[in-house]
Amino acid sequence: MEINRYIDHTVLKPTTTLEDIKKLCMECVEYDFAAVCVPPLYVKIAKQFLASTNSKVATVIGFPFGYSAIEAKVAETVLAIVDEADELDVVINISAIKNNDWEYLEKEIANLMYIIREKKKVIKVIIESGVLTDEEIIKCCQLYAKYGVDFVKTSTGYAEKGASVHAVQLMRANLPAEIQIKASGGIRTFAFAKELVEAGATRIGASASVAIVNESKA
Repeated sequence: MEINRYIDHTVLKPTTTLEDIKKLCMECVEYDFAAVCVPPLYVKIAKQFLASTNSKVATVIGFPFGYSAIEAKVAETVLAIVDEADELDVVINISAIKNNDWEYLEKEIANLMYIIREKKKVIKVIIESGVLTDEEIIKCCQLYAKYGVDFVKTSTGYAEKGASVHAVQLMRANLPAEIQIKASGGIRTFAFAKELVEAGATRIGASASVAIVNESKA
C-alpha cells in the first residue's frame, strides 16, 4: 500500500508559521503526498511552493467549530478560491445537527456548493463524527450525498474524539460509491491509517504523515 498517496499532509495549529508551511511543502514533495492542508492565510504561498508538482493545496472553511454564519463561510470560500486553493475542507454547523435543524444545514451546503461547483473545486464536508450519534452520521451522509459533495470527512482533530474505523465503515455503508471518505483526527500510526483505508477511507488527514510513511516502509 502506497500510503503516501492517501495523505493530506496537514498543519492547522493556530501558531503555524511560514517556516512550518515551507517545511510541510518540502515534505509533501519529498514524500509525494496527495495534498497539503494549510490555514487560509497560507494558501497562496503553498501554491507557490508546490507549483511544479502534482500535489494539491487544501484549506479549511469554518474551522474548527463550524458555527460561523453561512455568509462567513461563503466569504471564506470565495477568498480561498481567489487564492487558488484546489480543495476546501468545510466544517458544517455541528450545532445545527444537535438542534436537529436539517433545513439550516441544507441551506448552508446549497450556498457553498453553488460557488464550489462553478469554480470546479473539490469539497470535503467535515461532520465531526466523534461527537455525533450513528443516526446523525447517517443523516449527514444522506444530506451531503444529495448535494453530490466530493468527500465526507470524519473530523477536524479539535473535538474530543477523532477518526474511528466504526465511523468510516458507517459512512461507507451510507454513501454512494462516487463520494469518497477522508479520515482525520488522531491518526498517528501506519497501522491505524491502514485500518481506516481498509474500512473505506480514500484520503487520510494527518500531521504525523512522515512518521506514518516511514513506519509503512519498516
